[in-house]
Amino acid sequence: MRNKFLSLGLIVLSMSSASVSAEVITKDAIPAPVLEKFYKKHPNALDISAEKKTHFKQALIEISFKEEKDKEVLIELYRTNGNFFVGANNVTTANMMPAIAYDHLKALFNNYTIKEAILVVNPNGVGEDYDLIVNASGESWGIVVSHKGDILQKDRI
Repeated sequence: MRNKFLSLGLIVLSMSSASVSAEVITKDAIPAPVLEKFYKKHPNALDISAEKKTHFKQALIEISFKEEKDKEVLIELYRTNGNFFVGANNVTTANMMPAIAYDHLKALFNNYTIKEAILVVNPNGVGEDYDLIVNASGESWGIVVSHKGDILQKDRI
């Protein structure tokens, strides 16, 4: 029992110093190599939005867009040099995270709602991240959860 409290305390302390490096950027601020490769792959993309993200210790540009009007939003991540990293999937309704992740979220927030969950699979090895937008006590939080259920990053958005 004491080990559980110690583990929980360490998680909470580590989360207080971690932050999600997610920054919304304008289309004009997307690095030229990224935009060039993106448009080469998706010349008719609509409703483009972008954010700077960090997954698997790599600085990435996450681009959300539609291929056609009224279709689902697609998500792709690119390295800052323009190389495609991986496509991501919106899994908000799929309940795919490990059960322990929900326990960790409950430890951080007494009461919370997951507004969005994006699955990012590591193309270079084992693992996946869940990029969450969580609403807790009227505030929105950006949370990154590992495939093991550990909370890797947390930031008020």
